[in-house]
Amino acid sequence: MTTLAPIEIDQSHFRSVMGHVPTGVTALSVMTADHDHPCGLIVGTFASLSLDPPLVTFSVAHTSTSWPKVRAAGRLCASVLATGQELVVAALSRKQANKFDDVAWTWSEYGSPQIVGAHAWIDCEISHEIDAGDHVVVIARVLSMDTGTATTPLVFHKGRLGGYREGA
Repeated sequence: MTTLAPIEIDQSHFRSVMGHVPTGVTALSVMTADHDHPCGLIVGTFASLSLDPPLVTFSVAHTSTSWPKVRAAGRLCASVLATGQELVVAALSRKQANKFDDVAWTWSEYGSPQIVGAHAWIDCEISHEIDAGDHVVVIARVLSMDTGTATTPLVFHKGRLGGYREGA
């Protein structure tokens, strides 16, 4: 097999092409180390990885200021957001201390903030981190999971948030 030399890929072209791949929108949340308030961030890379053992994966930019706080907790709740939760995305994408002021949440089974009205939720424990370019790839062990009552997940596609429509 011949190894081909990679061509240089322009970052804006990469972003444009990859924008054609729809992704789910997931809020990762923990309680801060001082138990003062919830902390979290949004990822579009959350996915299942393994059935045995049950593992999930996601990636976070090295520049994230929220990830160190989430990592420090060791355990987190991943709330797969539903259509209509665009304001949750806006709130958790802000650069401020208490992003959860206007976000409805409850306690998950393992003591992390779970977003009310989410399409699904997964409590997990961080098990591995792999440095990958300008991101860290995280592997987490699933502790508990369930679906919510919302029937339509929130998706990110071509730079916009929207709802998934079956058959569309």
